[in-house]
Amino acid sequence: MKAALLLLIISTLTPFPFRGGVAHSVHAAIKPTGPLDNSGISGTSSTSATSGTSATSGTSTTSGTSSANEIHRGLKKSKIHKGSKNKKWKSSKTTKSQSSPSFEVWASDQSNSVPGQQSLGVKGSLLWIFHSDGVKSQLAGNGDAAPLSCTPENANGPCDAFDVFPQDLAQVGADGPTGKKLNDLQGFGRLHGMLVDPQNLYVNANFFTPGGAYIGIINVETKEAVSLIRLSKFDTEKERSVHMSFWLEDGSAILCSNLHGKAIERINIGRGASGKITSVAFDRSGTFGLGTNNVVVEEGTFFQGSNAFGRPLMGSVVGEYSRAALGDLTPNGYCKEDGCLSSSMPATGRVNNVPICPIPSKGDNLYVNNGGGGLLVLNPKASPMNIIGEYDSKTFNGAGCGGIQVGQQVFMNAGVSAGASGFNQSTLTVYSFDDRAYSNSFNPPNDPPPKIVFKDPTNTNTIGNVDGTDIPNNTGQLAGITTRRDAHAMTDTVDQKHIHQFDRIRNVVEVFDVETYKRFSYDLTSKNGRSGRPDDPNKAGPCLAKSVTDDPNLIPNDPSPDLLGKSPNGKYIFVGLRGPAPVSVAHSGQGSCPGVGVIEISEDGKRGKLIDVIRTTNTIDTSPLPSILGGVQYTGAERSDVHSAIVVSR
Repeated sequence: MKAALLLLIISTLTPFPFRGGVAHSVHAAIKPTGPLDNSGISGTSSTSATSGTSATSGTSTTSGTSSANEIHRGLKKSKIHKGSKNKKWKSSKTTKSQSSPSFEVWASDQSNSVPGQQSLGVKGSLLWIFHSDGVKSQLAGNGDAAPLSCTPENANGPCDAFDVFPQDLAQVGADGPTGKKLNDLQGFGRLHGMLVDPQNLYVNANFFTPGGAYIGIINVETKEAVSLIRLSKFDTEKERSVHMSFWLEDGSAILCSNLHGKAIERINIGRGASGKITSVAFDRSGTFGLGTNNVVVEEGTFFQGSNAFGRPLMGSVVGEYSRAALGDLTPNGYCKEDGCLSSSMPATGRVNNVPICPIPSKGDNLYVNNGGGGLLVLNPKASPMNIIGEYDSKTFNGAGCGGIQVGQQVFMNAGVSAGASGFNQSTLTVYSFDDRAYSNSFNPPNDPPPKIVFKDPTNTNTIGNVDGTDIPNNTGQLAGITTRRDAHAMTDTVDQKHIHQFDRIRNVVEVFDVETYKRFSYDLTSKNGRSGRPDDPNKAGPCLAKSVTDDPNLIPNDPSPDLLGKSPNGKYIFVGLRGPAPVSVAHSGQGSCPGVGVIEISEDGKRGKLIDVIRTTNTIDTSPLPSILGGVQYTGAERSDVHSAIVVSR
């Protein structure tokens, strides 16, 4: 009976690809923005967008009339007649309710959208968008929420990254076109995450394939591409990648984590009075090196051409790289990353400065956590950026991804390494920094020290930690068996009285009162959020029924939560749930029910429970799996791997 029920539920999922979509009005408070310090700008090349036209300063022009190519399909696509597309999209608008505001959930699926690849997460990607009406209907038991389309040509979702950003887009640098198109270049894949801007008008899209380093900007109303930027290539082992990027508090810039380049980079955003983006500029003067001997071997670029709506993308390159910003030393004379030859100061334990999830604050500070431990606080608006605070790896342990500001406290976490060395690590730690403690000058090392909100006593002594156990944790990642922990992703409640810290290995959430740091907990595997992994399927959470079933060795009811966002009214948290073929962090990120988890918050923000899973699927991707350390060497066909879910108000 149980097996039949599982097969019935899975059979209702429509296989990729499928398309559909409506657009809805955006109602958002617009914050004024101010220009960044870009004095001394030289050597620029730009494309500015108007209604259907494009002009390039000094180097090239784009007519903005070409349409998106039909690519790598081999499958029948539904069409919307061009002459009626505006009417169709207008007629689908939804009235925004004050008590239950409309929203969309945008989920980043790291799997390939191009078949025949030899590795996971290397070409194309999928974007799943669900309107709140569909989500609420699914929660009411009326069938699965349907994904929306991102292009006028397609009737259904999910959205293929190569439809949103067509393959024939042309790469342009400061000196003009490079002669290459997007399809000629490596690494456009692995959509790792997105974040909506403060104006609620655009999202950034971060493509994390090593060697790629592409950041797109998408209009949330029309779902069309606005800009595509490629970050700088450095003389490092894997050259460049964009792990995540974050909007400044006023929306005037995007701060980018060039993880494999060991650098922070900046994209300047110009806006009109309504908040509409009027210019996008990769700012070379906003590049800040974190590693040893950072050398730029290929400059940042942008792309010209038409999006799926026939409208031109915008972009430019401005400023000049700063030798000082790429130097090896902090203002206190320490090596930014241990091993530089120009400092006689003791080592800090910052052994591998790959930036993970740099968190910008309301005070315009940027908290840059490093994969190998330690943290640097930067002034992100300065040109060049500069260090205003530094912490060694014992004071701030490494490899976290997650942060949120509540009042003057900036909460950040520490987790396990994403590299192979992380397979026997266990870390769940939460810190609090006082955002008022930094100025335009620089503080002494480890000053002021962060408060430790919580540090699990079973943490392994890795990535800077010295307060736990020296014994490696070799319990793997199998649900119900492992004792490992991995702090990843964090959010606050709508009243900002609590923060929710997720553990993607153990499928639990630790909740902390932001004033007293009192701790509460709930799980994502039981129906009530209190019972762990019950043997009785009637008491199990919804991931059990939505689990992949084509490999009997795969352990069901293993959500593996990742990055997330909360609904406008704070009733729900929507979290990306990983799949059985994890594209990234395979030793900690394998899950059984890929898609978007819906968590209902209760007890005034202290508790929660997983109440449903919006399942995603991708069997077009046929790439082989690497070794999955500590997990199940999955043999089935499912490749969907949702790493992030965000919420966009509509």
